[in-house]
Amino acid sequence: MSLNYIILRNLKKNIRNYYLYVFALVFSVALYFSFVTLQSDPAMDAVSGSIKGGAAIGASSILLIAIVAIFLLYANTIFIKRRSKEIGLFQLIGLTKGKIFRLLSAENLILYFGSMILGIGAGFVMSRLILMILYKILAVEAQAKLRFSPEALQRTILVFAAVYVLIMIMNYTFIKAQSILSLFQATSTTQERIRKMPLWEIILGVLGIGFIAGGYYVSTQLFSGKFVTMTGLMAAMIVILALVIAGTYLFYKGSVSFIFNTIRNSKKGYLSINEVLSLSSIMFRMKSNSLLLTIITTVSALAIGLLSLSYISYYSAEATAKQSSPHDFGFARAAVKERFVQALDEQHIKYTEIEIHPVQIEVDAQHIMSKNNFDNPDDLILSTSVVSDSSVEGIDVLPGEVRIMGYDSTLDKFMGLDPGEVGLMTANGSIKQQLISLSADAILPYYYSGGAGVFVVDESVYQELAKSLDPKLQMKKEADNYYGIELLDRTQRDAAYQIYVDQHPAAPSFAQYEFELNQRTNMGLIMFIVGFLGLTFLITSGCILYFKQMDEGEEEKGGYTILRKLGFTQGDLLRGIQFKQLFNFGIPLVVGLCHSYFAVKSGWFFFGTEMLTPMFVVMAVYTVLYSIFGLLSVLYYKRVIRESL
Repeated sequence: MSLNYIILRNLKKNIRNYYLYVFALVFSVALYFSFVTLQSDPAMDAVSGSIKGGAAIGASSILLIAIVAIFLLYANTIFIKRRSKEIGLFQLIGLTKGKIFRLLSAENLILYFGSMILGIGAGFVMSRLILMILYKILAVEAQAKLRFSPEALQRTILVFAAVYVLIMIMNYTFIKAQSILSLFQATSTTQERIRKMPLWEIILGVLGIGFIAGGYYVSTQLFSGKFVTMTGLMAAMIVILALVIAGTYLFYKGSVSFIFNTIRNSKKGYLSINEVLSLSSIMFRMKSNSLLLTIITTVSALAIGLLSLSYISYYSAEATAKQSSPHDFGFARAAVKERFVQALDEQHIKYTEIEIHPVQIEVDAQHIMSKNNFDNPDDLILSTSVVSDSSVEGIDVLPGEVRIMGYDSTLDKFMGLDPGEVGLMTANGSIKQQLISLSADAILPYYYSGGAGVFVVDESVYQELAKSLDPKLQMKKEADNYYGIELLDRTQRDAAYQIYVDQHPAAPSFAQYEFELNQRTNMGLIMFIVGFLGLTFLITSGCILYFKQMDEGEEEKGGYTILRKLGFTQGDLLRGIQFKQLFNFGIPLVVGLCHSYFAVKSGWFFFGTEMLTPMFVVMAVYTVLYSIFGLLSVLYYKRVIRESL
């Protein structure tokens, strides 16, 4: 029997176990090749391209290499241990370690580079699809063309060849270090089984749940007003990170076993076949994989959180643009406005004009700050704009009353304002007014309010303020007024915006569509990159968990044989396996989703105006994709159960 025959026979024998590994490798190569091809696309050119994202794509490709390399090395570790008995048998029949290494290297060479060739071909086809997705997200009006990049091919081959060399070094080290006896015992020592739960493990379990709960609680207080300095915020964030990560590790190390052991004890030893195959197995398995599960859970939570935040910003682009510029176009100079409306008239674009005369004042807000943790009295003074109710349509306030419009939700998290007495400070003293309401609806661009909102007062109060203003607080002459332009026909927005761009109006000038477009472009690119990196990690981590289930399935095959001989049907065992996979894949998923939920909830308002819908969409997509690996594990166990008898 020649060595080549052994190589081909082993490859054919093991290919059914490697199909998911091959898929993940093909997918990883295809995605990396597509990213590198995308980086060299003319649309990504930093000077002439329509998307200023070449550097971001390049950085993400490096992260992609790290994710894929770690996955391939870890998967190779699992596979080499699974084949330890086979390697031991080769040594028993007289093959040297050098020949065994060459055999495995040749087998891996065929599998690895065959998958890489398929991945490059798939990546070449995918590159146009990925570019089309990017164009769609960023609303770029351009045709995505299929381009082959020799540079991308060269980089892909070099990167994955380097990973292959690392795999070979790992295999060589493993084969050289193992004796024949240790090779036959390698798979039997990978998992630890403990019959009785010790006290220290119970303590770890309680601490794990307590640490996670403590981290969640601190995250809810992060922007509640208790931490008003940058040092305090940083310290709180470090505490949250430490508590959650440590708590996650202890959760897998002790909490899962503690909870399941409590359930098992409550049944006083009378367990159904489903509970034997699920609870009893998981409570001893998870703690041996606690570090791996902690890493997968933490990175999954990070990926879900970043993708949720970027999607929140992308989803809220239109609403955020209205906060930054409440009208379609806005100008501070009358001459600039006149030139723009003249061009609109020439193009027969109908519009309405809004003219507002804001004045700059300081407001004594100490009586309305509900989160007043400031030691410096100057921090209780707000600098903002005041306008008359007569200049704002639909708003009417009485003398002695004031209403805040365009109140920033971010400001509310740090120093929330409540109805109460405020002092409008002038050169002649303070005018006392009663704050009656706050509204997020903006009436002036963010440029005028600085996030503190615009104060609307009665016309008589406004005139009194205008007579005794502090000259140091007033803006430059050209910015004293505001001229808003609101289009009557929204279908003409693109034409009006093109006029605005062509005129290059002097600052301060505002275009609502420009704010929206910039936010969609910036956050859309981030969402695109994080989404694909998250998808890569999802597939690689799902494959790792699947490979672990393959190991457990082979190890438990003898137990299934005994249960089948005792009269349990395939359906009986399969129902227990389904419960087991529900816990195996469901626990890391639920913990990761909880981590990401509290992380997003603590600071989502910095990114947009809507949290729940974007976040739940991301979580739902992640859950569906993640569940596929659980289903594949059930199908694999079904085959193991069928072959056990």
